[in-house]
Amino acid sequence: MNLEELVVKARSFRRFAQSKRIQAAALLDLVNLARRTPSAGNRQPLRYVLVHEESDCARLFKHLRWAAALKNWSGPAEGERPAGYVIMVTDTEINKNADCDAGIAAQTMQLAATERGLRACMLGAIDRPKIQAEFKIPKRYAIVLVLALGVPAETVVLEDAPSGGDVTYYRDAQDVHHVPKRPLKDIVL
Repeated sequence: MNLEELVVKARSFRRFAQSKRIQAAALLDLVNLARRTPSAGNRQPLRYVLVHEESDCARLFKHLRWAAALKNWSGPAEGERPAGYVIMVTDTEINKNADCDAGIAAQTMQLAATERGLRACMLGAIDRPKIQAEFKIPKRYAIVLVLALGVPAETVVLEDAPSGGDVTYYRDAQDVHHVPKRPLKDIVL
């Protein structure tokens, strides 16, 4: 698969084959790739909490919010939940704001997961204080996002939005998840 195919395939997936567990080694491989990505000033402030045990995944799941645009959907049902997570944090003693680093690292892990047959969803709508307490993450580490991972259990389709049209994602009658993207001519100034 070339890079263009990989980027198009690496959508935000929100339903997974929960019974197909992800091992710690697979999460560690993703983090190992992320640690080699560019970092502002090469300060490398990102740290990672790996969550793969079924009980720990359940503890984390209750602090996540899914798909705000899908008003009648509260998130993946039991059996469709992620089989692993990476909680990405910033060591605030190194750098208080590492959003650029985090975006690069998260995208790298999502692309690598896709290449390996997994899918991911980057979640920023999360209850940071509760996750911090639940996983005993020291206060010096600020939670940036949670990367949810698993074997996909839904179809996600990328499509062109009409010029100036609505880009809200939606699910059709067959439960296919559609992700409209603005046309190239609308984004190049």
